[in-house]
Amino acid sequence: MSFLDRVYARARERNARIVLPEGDDARVQEAARILEREGLGVVTLLDRTIPHSRFPAVIGHLRTRRPDLFPTDAAAARALEHPVVLGACLVGTGAADVMVGGAHYPTADTLRAALWAVGPAPGITTISSAFYMMKGDVVLTFADCAAVPDPTPPQLADIAVAAARDRRRIVGDEPVVALLSYSTHASAAGPRVERVQDAIAALRRRLPPPDFAFDGELQGDAALVPEVAARKAPESAAAGRANVLIFPDLDSGNIAYKLVQRLGGWVALGPILQGLARPICDLSRGASVDDIVSTTAIATLQA
Repeated sequence: MSFLDRVYARARERNARIVLPEGDDARVQEAARILEREGLGVVTLLDRTIPHSRFPAVIGHLRTRRPDLFPTDAAAARALEHPVVLGACLVGTGAADVMVGGAHYPTADTLRAALWAVGPAPGITTISSAFYMMKGDVVLTFADCAAVPDPTPPQLADIAVAAARDRRRIVGDEPVVALLSYSTHASAAGPRVERVQDAIAALRRRLPPPDFAFDGELQGDAALVPEVAARKAPESAAAGRANVLIFPDLDSGNIAYKLVQRLGGWVALGPILQGLARPICDLSRGASVDDIVSTTAIATLQA
């Protein structure tokens, strides 16, 4: 059974309540049919014609969460005319378990709605993303490849914690986290190396302490190849066996996953938003029907 087969099997057990807010998109409509036909969840399709008045709790929820932005019912009602905001608020109120948007609307709309409606998970302040890179029986987590352009050391630490949490939920194994750099344990110097070193220091200071193995800064080969790790970082808790790769910036993460996908023949599943209190996921506007189905199935396991 492949990783994706296992994801689908576990999603069937959950039978989550799924909101797809772009219900007037033909791809989303077909994905909804597949999700329900395959027993992956119960789907609600939204679009601009569905009034928020069908869901009376959402105005109060939005006003309670963000009174600075929505001081009146009218202000909240205007925001809820956007189906992504309405869908996110259904997750926020507990009327749905997961929302997946972005087939038509830009990522900024989904992120904004997620922050308004559910906010970050406990202990997390940075919302980030991950791709699950799959080839044969191997699954690697790549983060962040789609959300945070130039993360600070505390943000890199947040990304690592969020990726490790979701690795357990989605893949079901123990996360081993490598914070990547062009240097391994001070083999090179410079501001970007120092940033990753500072992120490791921030991880070590976190309370409660991280409950997963991690190390950095590590070069890619030191993170993944046991023979290289034995030479470059023999005392490392993560070198040579990492399954979660934290990239130092969005440039490197985005470039890496696309090279691995296009030249290495790996399947890229995602991006999956991580670090939110409840599952809300974003799609590429070029997403295929299969992309929507697989992303939604993965998102149901984040709950």
